[in-house]
Amino acid sequence: MFNKSKLVLWVETYLFHPTSFFQRFISYLLLPLSAFYCFVVLYKRFINPKKPFISKIPIISIGNLTVGGNGKTPLCITLAKEYTSVAIILRGYGRGSKGLVLVSQEGQIQCDARASGDEAMLFAKSLPHATVIVSEDRIEAIQYAKKLGTQLIFLDDGFSKSFIQKFDILVKPNPEPNNHFCLPSGPYREPRFLYSKADLIVEEGIDFDRYVTVQNPTEKMLLVTAISKPSRLDKYLPPNVIGKVTFRDHYMYHEDELLNLLHENGATSILTTQKDAVKMINFYIPLSILELEVKVSQNIKDKINTFLAQKR
Repeated sequence: MFNKSKLVLWVETYLFHPTSFFQRFISYLLLPLSAFYCFVVLYKRFINPKKPFISKIPIISIGNLTVGGNGKTPLCITLAKEYTSVAIILRGYGRGSKGLVLVSQEGQIQCDARASGDEAMLFAKSLPHATVIVSEDRIEAIQYAKKLGTQLIFLDDGFSKSFIQKFDILVKPNPEPNNHFCLPSGPYREPRFLYSKADLIVEEGIDFDRYVTVQNPTEKMLLVTAISKPSRLDKYLPPNVIGKVTFRDHYMYHEDELLNLLHENGATSILTTQKDAVKMINFYIPLSILELEVKVSQNIKDKINTFLAQKR
């Protein structure tokens, strides 16, 4: 398990802030693949785009240019709480299902975390009056949300869907990566110049802030998480965390492995994030949870409300 944790952290460092000669060498070695990847991304966006889709329902997209971990999910949750008759639409990474799945309808949860994926279930539990839908086909999900009577859609991680007419918010990483290459040489899923295509660019520490408290703390807590860029949790950890175990992003836990981790490390509880906790909630395991609250600047709210006023 230690080796898996070490690999996760090595990949994070390699992508965002390569430090060793070997990491830089691999990054440059993979540049031809990155160039091809960028060509495909730009070809789809500019040369051969899909037919434009215009929805009568206003759509707000929260996304980022880098691979996860910039705070877009908690930001989206905080913004969605401001409105009624809201649907959250996302792909549902890491889920064990295919196609369109209704995760919750106006707060009534319709499936478990394995069918929905961890992020979708976090949305469902955090937004008790919203509807949450996962689907690889965003258009299908938008049309389904319309049938359910939704008046506003938040599209999670929807920036790359440039054919959908929407208000695009991009979350900039803070700090920004030292490595400016696209995948697989660096952390960018699309070239950095595409920030210019966003309607609004926001950054943690400037446009929004996060505050973390530990719920149900115990004497010896073992951090277990499966989020992107797990090292970002370090500044929020209390001193009585006795160890850290990291899994790949969106990993689905098994109760036995978590019990073994507790016993092997002599921990009195597992400390984890809210996103991870939705996959552990039915386990008979003592949990301590890093509870996150996001406070958003009035500027973001004003820009969104201006967009919504124009759509009326």
